Amino acid sequence: MTSSPSFSTVFKRIIAFLPLAWALFSCSSPRYLPNAVLPSPPSSPLHRGHLESMGYKSTVRGPQQRRMFVYLPENYYADDTRYPVLYLLHGARGNELSWMEKGQLLDRIDSLKAIGAMEECIVVLPNVNQYDNEEDYGNGRCKNAFQSLFKVDGSTESAFMRDVVAFVDSVYRTRPEKGSRALAGLSIGGMQSIHISATWPDAFDYVGAFSPMIHSYIMPSPYSKFYNFLGRKLKGQFADPPRLYAVMTGDKDFFILPVKCYDKRLTRKGYPHELTINPGAHEWYNWTDFCEKFLQRLWK
Repeated sequence: MTSSPSFSTVFKRIIAFLPLAWALFSCSSPRYLPNAVLPSPPSSPLHRGHLESMGYKSTVRGPQQRRMFVYLPENYYADDTRYPVLYLLHGARGNELSWMEKGQLLDRIDSLKAIGAMEECIVVLPNVNQYDNEEDYGNGRCKNAFQSLFKVDGSTESAFMRDVVAFVDSVYRTRPEKGSRALAGLSIGGMQSIHISATWPDAFDYVGAFSPMIHSYIMPSPYSKFYNFLGRKLKGQFADPPRLYAVMTGDKDFFILPVKCYDKRLTRKGYPHELTINPGAHEWYNWTDFCEKFLQRLWK
């Protein structure tokens, strides 16, 4: 039986998540009722590529199976070419549909490919929320702000390589090596991208953190043990640095100060990275712009 967190742990989580709660209530993410039937994603015939919905086994506490969407290149089924893969994570109060619904991701990918501005790749949109059980999962429902507040327990993150990446490599014609994998996400998804890529330094050569939620670099994590020892993990990751490590945020973003502190820490350590600061706040107009910039840098 899992023991309840101590009062000090709960207090630290409350303090750490206060700015997040404010951001969650104000950002324009979709809301769904518990156990609601999720809307369908954009119809694949409307787009250049092939959009597929896949169920994959979850090996951690919660639902036994989760859903991901996979956007394949237009010629994927015409030959036997292998492709690099981008894993794109949603934020709190989002799910595997968010990038398509709120970020018009498929239209943006199609437009970039039409003008030769991005390389052909497989794009994977997994659900990385924390769920207690099948009922809590409710067809992959989005969490509300308070449910998201205390659910960053590191379980889905700790299983990301075996549940998501290994599954995609087993089903699709991928290039299963560091140089052909990218990982990016917005808000909490940005924080997850930072920590997942640092935990498996040989897995991702391109990392994007869009308006990432960042806790103290030195103090123990208020979220879970998975999020501890970031400094040690980054040292291993940047021993053979990613080809692209991009941190992007808005000048009025709720997390602008911790992001700037993170940038300074990376700079002091001599870790090659890029910081982009757009005008604006913790909103989709920035995340879609960050994603477009990131897509155009992959595998060049």
